[in-house]
Amino acid sequence: MVGRLVLVLGDQLTETLSALAQADKARDTVVMAEVADEAAYVRHHPKKIALIFAAMRKFAHALEQGGWTVAYTQLDDTDNAGSIVGELLRRAAQTGASEVLATEPGEWRLIDKLKYAPLKVHLLPDDRFLATHAEFEAWAEGRKALRMEYFYREMRRKTGLLMEGDQPAGGKWNFDHDNRKAAPEDVTVDGPLRFDPDATTREVLELVQARFGDNFGALEPFWFATTRAEALQALDHFIANALPRFGDYQDAMLNENEFLYHAILSPYLNIGLLNVTEICEAAADAYASGHAPINAAEGFIRQIIGWREYVRGIYFIEGPDYTARNILGHDRDLPWFYWGGETRMNCVAKAVGQTRTQAYAHHIQRLMVTGNFALLAGIDPAQVHEWYLAVYADAFEWVEAPNTIGMSQFADGGVIASKPYVSSGAYINRMSDHCKSCHYSVSAKTGDTACPFNLLYWHFLDRHRDRFSNNPRMGNMYRTWDRMDADKRKTVLAEGDALLARLDAGEVI
Repeated sequence: MVGRLVLVLGDQLTETLSALAQADKARDTVVMAEVADEAAYVRHHPKKIALIFAAMRKFAHALEQGGWTVAYTQLDDTDNAGSIVGELLRRAAQTGASEVLATEPGEWRLIDKLKYAPLKVHLLPDDRFLATHAEFEAWAEGRKALRMEYFYREMRRKTGLLMEGDQPAGGKWNFDHDNRKAAPEDVTVDGPLRFDPDATTREVLELVQARFGDNFGALEPFWFATTRAEALQALDHFIANALPRFGDYQDAMLNENEFLYHAILSPYLNIGLLNVTEICEAAADAYASGHAPINAAEGFIRQIIGWREYVRGIYFIEGPDYTARNILGHDRDLPWFYWGGETRMNCVAKAVGQTRTQAYAHHIQRLMVTGNFALLAGIDPAQVHEWYLAVYADAFEWVEAPNTIGMSQFADGGVIASKPYVSSGAYINRMSDHCKSCHYSVSAKTGDTACPFNLLYWHFLDRHRDRFSNNPRMGNMYRTWDRMDADKRKTVLAEGDALLARLDAGEVI
């Protein structure tokens, strides 16, 4: 009897994957492939490509050691078909297989390709998530607003994490109010655990440098974990050393520290080397043992079983057209400084520079610096979406698109966010030391040295007044604007127009 093909994608590196669980090790063939279609559909950061390829090669080896037959295609193999479907067809011709077991991909683009492949593809649920599509749809049905906080409470009840009977540990569901401390004077952790590339990873780095060396981003030094064993070490390192202060400073930013107390586990979680349960249980155990305070454990767990699960639900419930939404009609091109060009805005330069070197920036850098500027300046959300998808090691469309199109750019009209996440320079100054060494003055509201965030904040509110003035969460903003002297408002808008004109002309901002 001819066996089937078992497709394992580069973000599905989990031995309990549903496709593997339903396969027959004795007769089925696992297909894994490094293909140009996936490596180049956006200009991915070289570190991201290297992480996935190195982890894929090592996962394939682990499967072979476990008794699986694995048909693995490297990117530079001469017979490489260049696409996932092409590789499945090539392996089907070799083995005589006509059926494929595949765990549902996390991107509509690839789901459609598999659905219309000239093979019988059985798409299986990705059970690495807590909430199934049906569960999320049932939760969403009939709700006027799909707010994460209420979904998160359901996930807490379902998992029992940080629960005392039917009540939340510490007496509250959410301790976010305690997690907004400004940047500390000193950071007592030297960032995430780093791993030296072995021979397999070094081969991948050479390949990626040759093929993708011109992409935005520094390939070296490369320190990511590329096996499950290493990822587990990285988890242990975070729990032991950084989690206790993670909550307090999770929104903070510093010129000279790229990681503070953040975990940098999302790349490993999103490609399958770690799973949701073990990460969250480790944090909950740290709280139970007194090692970490409740605000740290709860804030960390909320990002995973709350936000991460929620945005996946949004991505699939909203459908394939979600990334094309642009409710605000923004159409300005993404400025060159997002790709490393010069900017005088220190906060933006630091966030982009860190993104270039590490393929990483934490959520406030993404939301309130690069995302905030793009929204204030009216950048085309599709271009912003493509940038975020390309430059971060943890970016896969199911998680990135709702964060960008919805949370960051409000392009979905409020499916995710109840108001646009915009702020002046005052917020960045409060949460960082960036403004102290910036070309611009965060206290200047107008004039040549005025912080661009200050000018564009009011410019954004004014040009979108019809949409947002009746939003109950934005009333104070508009009342402040309306109380401002009429001549000052006129100056702010004129200088905002001039700043955007210089941006369009390619001048250094």
